[in-house]
Amino acid sequence: MSRDMASTMDTDLQKVFGNPVPELYEVAAGHDASPELARALELRSFLALTEEQVARVRDRVHADMDPERDMGELSADKLRFDTQWLEAALEARDGYRAALGELLRTMPPPAKQTRPARTAQLKATATLPPSAAPAPQRAGAARARRP
Repeated sequence: MSRDMASTMDTDLQKVFGNPVPELYEVAAGHDASPELARALELRSFLALTEEQVARVRDRVHADMDPERDMGELSADKLRFDTQWLEAALEARDGYRAALGELLRTMPPPAKQTRPARTAQLKATATLPPSAAPAPQRAGAARARRP
């Protein structure tokens, strides 16, 4: 799960929000979590997952290119596929890093972050003055048509 995986932006998240990432996920689960925190953790989860994909492809390519490995096992098609996969994963990683970095740069400092104010629902009551003329008995009723 991406909550348990580290990401390259975890230190930045901790600096901005003041808590380690596992604690931030606990805060985000509460009712008073800021929308900025929820969005930042969502982006962070995507980033961590994407970085895990990059690492898997990198490790697979390194294993395939190990100098101790038999050269007869090399496959150009497999390496081309891994190159495409790696390019896609790196592009996604860069996008998530940019989005999360922009969010962290543009959000208000933690002390100035606004949370929705909770106010008591006010109930307006008013007394209407008595009407000058009484309402007809059948007020609002449809009139019968006369032939």
